[in-house]
Amino acid sequence: MREDFLHYLWKYKKFHWQKAQAVDGKNLVLIDTGKHNQNQSGPDFFNAKVKIGEQLWAGNVEIHLRSSDWYFHQHETDPAYDNVILHVVWENDVEVYRKNNSPIPTLELKKLTEKNTLDNYQKLLENPSKKWINCENDFSGFDDFTVDNWLERIFLERLAEKSEKVLNLLEKSNNDWESVLFRMMTKNFGLNVNGEAFLSIAESIPFSVVRKMAHNREQLEALFFGQAGLLSGNIQEPYFQKLSKEYAYQKNKFKLENKNVLPVKYFRLRPDNFPNIRLAQLAGLYASHKQLFSKIIRAKTIKSLRNIFQTDVSDFWQSHYTFEKESRKRAKKLTSGFVDLLIINTVVPLIFCYERFTGSLDPEKIFALMRKIESEKNSIVSKFESLRKKTAQNALDSQALLQLKKYYCEQNRCLHCGLGIKLLKN
Repeated sequence: MREDFLHYLWKYKKFHWQKAQAVDGKNLVLIDTGKHNQNQSGPDFFNAKVKIGEQLWAGNVEIHLRSSDWYFHQHETDPAYDNVILHVVWENDVEVYRKNNSPIPTLELKKLTEKNTLDNYQKLLENPSKKWINCENDFSGFDDFTVDNWLERIFLERLAEKSEKVLNLLEKSNNDWESVLFRMMTKNFGLNVNGEAFLSIAESIPFSVVRKMAHNREQLEALFFGQAGLLSGNIQEPYFQKLSKEYAYQKNKFKLENKNVLPVKYFRLRPDNFPNIRLAQLAGLYASHKQLFSKIIRAKTIKSLRNIFQTDVSDFWQSHYTFEKESRKRAKKLTSGFVDLLIINTVVPLIFCYERFTGSLDPEKIFALMRKIESEKNSIVSKFESLRKKTAQNALDSQALLQLKKYYCEQNRCLHCGLGIKLLKN
């Protein structure tokens, strides 16, 4: 048994609380279970209200499997636990005292919990190492309303988590949203393989330098390729020489450094995903839009957002994948699938963070935007789909499912999950 099961019992009153008595025999009337503390430190529930005997108490509640865990966790020496009014345990094995030697009232849940509730819990968490998710045998039975509401909630949780990274970037850039967008956009142009390398490229370039060159695609290519370390070596291609000369001038003028830039990778990448092509496309995007963030924020529809990313590479890269070898000439525009990934991983988190920052957040608008984008295709989404058809109907669903698997299923946090709680209640 895990402590979070006891949290569940207490929070949702899933025990015979009407019959509750403290271990000393005094009647216990539960008025308010309090606010669940989701942090790692401090009592488990704040501002609870209980009546024990004739005395009304208001304060905090601490929960343990055994009452002796109070001493095991050294709560007797921690001032944060001085205001605990009730100790809720599964099994009472020792009396617990305050600093003034007065006993802390204790409620034992073992005899107040129905066998059916305990059986459902044990069934849910039975042999978790042998199952992809704990509720895989029941997942197909969830109704659409329950699933949709839970996925919306954890999608917002995912955005809130991403917004912390955005706010860190914002603080470092002195509240320059265009600069934050550049770093996030550059990272996501690198996808999984080159994401961190591309981010290190962006972090090595003051955004003021990008602003000064935003009208000139060739200067931007020189800047991006140079900082990526792709203009070193003795290559006689005229365009390479031209960019090298331009970058040497930029490096001297703006005192650029790239010693902390991570090397880009080519291994197992399709040519269209080569770093050269992605950096050329990024240069084209910033050459086309001087105030990219402002245009994104003003966009009202998925169509207008997608139109912002309708950019192509320069003439040289239409007939090359590398500097050394010429290939058949063709346009290398951003594909619709790649644009949607940029919207999912860059644009939507940034809009969410900006609107929350400015006090204008409208979750329904973000939900509507994400539902206009097709579901992502990956092994996790496919597995959920095999358990319950039409679970991932759009990008909101697929993003939420990734959050569900990583932060709930893999960590056995069923009692923090709306679906897991639904099973227990049934």
